[in-house]
Amino acid sequence: MIARRTALLAAGASLLIAPRALAQAAAPSGPFTLPPLPYAASANEAAIDAQTMEIHHGRHHAAYVANLNAAVAPHSQVAAMPLEQILARLAEMPEGVRTAIRNNGGGHANHAMFWSIMGGRGGEPSGELATAIARDFGSVATFREQFERASTTVFGSGWAFVTVTRDGTLAIAQKPNQDTPLMEGGRVLLGNDVWEHAYYLRYQNRRADYVRNWWTVLDWEKIGARYASAKAGTLTI
Repeated sequence: MIARRTALLAAGASLLIAPRALAQAAAPSGPFTLPPLPYAASANEAAIDAQTMEIHHGRHHAAYVANLNAAVAPHSQVAAMPLEQILARLAEMPEGVRTAIRNNGGGHANHAMFWSIMGGRGGEPSGELATAIARDFGSVATFREQFERASTTVFGSGWAFVTVTRDGTLAIAQKPNQDTPLMEGGRVLLGNDVWEHAYYLRYQNRRADYVRNWWTVLDWEKIGARYASAKAGTLTI
């Protein structure tokens, strides 16, 4: 009896020691892959600690990718489609996996965008993007105020987005869970993840502090490039 209990405890300890390795080994492969962070996990330390970045990217985002691959595996035609087309045609997806595609496809698209616009030093937009912000919001200060309000008033888990049309028009949108404007055929210029896992280790329930600090790690050059791509019709997720 004692020997059996010892063996069970040892097995439990091994699960605690290496959960990430076990998750990776079991993760279904498929057409979608986890993009590497384009900078060190500590690059956004001014707003987001390295541990949160590692957990958020290596576990949460990785799980969305694995679950999305599992959902599309029995449906070769869906698996062959670009992600933005899958999300735009969500109502056409097989009913049995539609919710899984919505949650995990949205999570994959949202996070891939999220990592790509950070790693910078904040500041303010410039060029055509700055002109568009002044035109559509009145000023950068007003834009930031409206976006912070959208970010802090998302109920529960979700995202605040800035959408962009082909003619360069900007607007702010809130979405619950892992929904995205891509599901309506729209395009995302930038977005902030306000699920608690995005900020809780450092900020606990102080979402507003996280939202204010987040501006300091944006890379406006990359965001400006997304704006140019949207106007050229080449922006995907």
